[in-house]
Amino acid sequence: MKNLFFSFFLILFAVLSCRNTDDGIQRIDQILNLYIDSAGQDMLNSKIPGSYSNIRWNDIYGLTDNAPVSFTTKKDADTLTYLEYLAGAKRKLIDSAGVTKTYESRIALALTRKVTDSTTSVANDTMTIQYTATPELFQISKVFYNGILQFTKAGTEPNTIKIQK
Repeated sequence: MKNLFFSFFLILFAVLSCRNTDDGIQRIDQILNLYIDSAGQDMLNSKIPGSYSNIRWNDIYGLTDNAPVSFTTKKDADTLTYLEYLAGAKRKLIDSAGVTKTYESRIALALTRKVTDSTTSVANDTMTIQYTATPELFQISKVFYNGILQFTKAGTEPNTIKIQK
């Protein structure tokens, strides 16, 4: 009788462990693609004269003044260069209503380009990324570039921002 009782619980535990449902899994949508263009010129392609040759991102909410943020330089199907940001900047809670929370990351961008053989120019920009979090979904909801709203999430579209300088 004792073995039958133990076997029943063992089988019940095995059946419950093998359930394959997505209950409780939060979907994450936080990949951001940033394009920068000036008068039709791909400013992120360092091979084009006058484009940015050195790009640095720094986490404004970071624990130290120098808190680099990782990004990857990539090319799309049209060979346009963009910066892909996955994660890494510290998020700060800015609003909470029930189960929905809003977080924000702020990133300082230093974009250096060669003007002449002996002169460089640095553009110091700021990008603010807002995220909405619920138990089911964590996603980018808005992106501000230099204080101007550049992106608002709508549906399942990719998080792509195209900046004109």
